Amino acid sequence: MTGSKTLKTNIVFKHLVESDKKIVVEQGGTRSGKTYNILLWIIFEYCSKNNKKIVTICRKTFPSLRATVLRDFLDILRANQIYSEEYHNKSNSEYNLFGNLVEFTSLDQSQKIRGRKRDLLFINEGNELYWEDWQQLIFRTQERIIVDFNPSEEYHWLYDKVITRNDCDFFKTTYLNNPFLEVSIRKEIERLKETDEQYWQIYGLGERASSRSTVFRYAEVEQIPTTAELISYGMDFGYSNDPTTLVSVYIEDFNLYVREHLYRTQMTTNDIHQFLLDQHLENKPIYADSAEPRLIEELRRMGHKIFPSLKGKDSVNAGIDLLKRYKINILSKSTNAIQEFRNYKWQEDRTGKLINTPIDKDNHLIDPCRYATYSILSKPNFGKYTIS
Repeated sequence: MTGSKTLKTNIVFKHLVESDKKIVVEQGGTRSGKTYNILLWIIFEYCSKNNKKIVTICRKTFPSLRATVLRDFLDILRANQIYSEEYHNKSNSEYNLFGNLVEFTSLDQSQKIRGRKRDLLFINEGNELYWEDWQQLIFRTQERIIVDFNPSEEYHWLYDKVITRNDCDFFKTTYLNNPFLEVSIRKEIERLKETDEQYWQIYGLGERASSRSTVFRYAEVEQIPTTAELISYGMDFGYSNDPTTLVSVYIEDFNLYVREHLYRTQMTTNDIHQFLLDQHLENKPIYADSAEPRLIEELRRMGHKIFPSLKGKDSVNAGIDLLKRYKINILSKSTNAIQEFRNYKWQEDRTGKLINTPIDKDNHLIDPCRYATYSILSKPNFGKYTIS
């Protein structure tokens, strides 16, 4: 297929050729060649030896996908003189390769993610995904799943729920596994040894590294004590990319207990109403994002005891400070909540100094935890509504 050219591959390509597992996870530092070699395997091992297969290549957002994986894929085809405009459907980001359909999509294109079945799935930067994203993807993948990522987070569901599976092969690579890397780039990577030890661990050595910027410490528990008292429920609203979420928070002495009830996108007001009815939560006090007064009022008119959360100057940090006064315990089944508490971090300035402002990410369930606790524990009532 490549004419007189010989493919320049590294150990990642070999992993995929030799593995007989359904799932292959490639954890690697920067410039290890993992993504490029996965694409080489897809093109010259999988597609060239199959026909009428559907291959999905995805990432969290399409701009990132287009600037990285899609560009590399097309570059490989052109370099090996097998690219043809005739087979490239640019409007749908699809390519007909040797009689196989290769589609490029992102998780904000839910109709493709939740739509037709596929034979092969490649998830680029898999640590960007949520557990729910993963489940939707694997339920519709018939043959093989390949995941690559930089280990920029100390904790992630990939480690707990995927790499531990007996049908998964897990490999680690670094820039040293890339024999084609320019000497100048190699030297820049190795400078991290002296300038940023954490970045060196992650991007140089491809290892998980603990982060001093993590906001919360917590423990996982199997159940909430029967003696713990409900503080309130907390809700955050989303729709397309951000999920609508619901948690309940309980208290006993200096322990808080968190249970995740809802983490779902594409929910209308009626969907939320029906979910609360189905879960018998119509009479439970819920504190929701006060930036959405219309949704709160609509749900109140439907009969729910939902109130705007207490907000004000520095209310985010005040809510965080209140949560940190307690030992936080999260139900082990609350997988999205666990992931967020693991990955919620403080911002850093250009010198690497921590700033007392959290990064606005990984907070779809943390925010409602703040709403539920801060609205009750800091003040008994507020604004237009009071709890009766």
